[in-house]
Amino acid sequence: MNITENVSQLKQEISNVIIGKEDIVELLFIALLNDGHVLFESVPGTGKTQLAKSFAKTINGSFKRIQFTPDLLPSDVTGIQFFHPKEQEFKLRIGPVMTNILLADEINRATPRTQASLLEVMEEKQVTIDGETIPLPNPFIVIATQNPIESQQGTFALPEAQMDRFFMQIHLDYPTFEEEKKIMQTYRTNSPFNKLNTVLTLEAIDRMKNEVKEVTLSEDVEDYILRLVHLTRNHEDIEMGASPRATLALMRAAQGKAYINNRLYITPQDVKDVSVYILAHRLVLTIDASIKKTNREVLESILERVEVPVEVGRNR
Repeated sequence: MNITENVSQLKQEISNVIIGKEDIVELLFIALLNDGHVLFESVPGTGKTQLAKSFAKTINGSFKRIQFTPDLLPSDVTGIQFFHPKEQEFKLRIGPVMTNILLADEINRATPRTQASLLEVMEEKQVTIDGETIPLPNPFIVIATQNPIESQQGTFALPEAQMDRFFMQIHLDYPTFEEEKKIMQTYRTNSPFNKLNTVLTLEAIDRMKNEVKEVTLSEDVEDYILRLVHLTRNHEDIEMGASPRATLALMRAAQGKAYINNRLYITPQDVKDVSVYILAHRLVLTIDASIKKTNREVLESILERVEVPVEVGRNR
């Protein structure tokens, strides 16, 4: 079975639980292959938690969820050294970060101090508790959610430094009329989640993570990626553009897009397909632009302005 068939089977299995989100599953898989963290933005009740749980189950990975609230402490995320009265010694209790898929639900409800506790976890794939460093499982990705309609009600905006650590941001829309009708029919008697089957093993994913790095890009595509990123830094509507970390993320996401389509080389279309998810959330618009436009609209205008390479070589 080739990688395209693997991804198709993954999407088919999850579609038994999550209706109409096959393209989102593909993006999640690209993020997983690159150890990339994902930020979901959507109104409540659109299936974000169920999607994360279903994704973890189909890859035979462990799953844990943290409900972020204003009183959540950093130690509630990472873990703590506690004194065991019976044994008269300190014991290490690692927090819910010790998992393959960590759902940080409503991350913008937590204080900046607690949000910051995720920074080392997300960047270094390890957790340090009282000077002791513990590596996290492989693979490990954070899937965070935030509710855009409550941005001013007891929430704390994610700082740019943390936004930049998210490999991609995905907006989940309401289901269509027909999709919601199918949801009603699917969940009429009980939840199909318990019937989900494992499609891929963690060992297979580890092998794929090495294979995706072998996907090549021509110098033309390299330059195309750089022109996109550099225009975000020199654009009249943007106060702060994409970072070098974003450049690497865009390249790796394009590698993932090519890989799941059974190609060993990146095309400009691969770059265009993933650009909005990789770059938009990393941009800081000027005050004037933010009143009239969204980050996505500004990035789409950049994609229209940058000339796309006509011929792309398969090998460098």
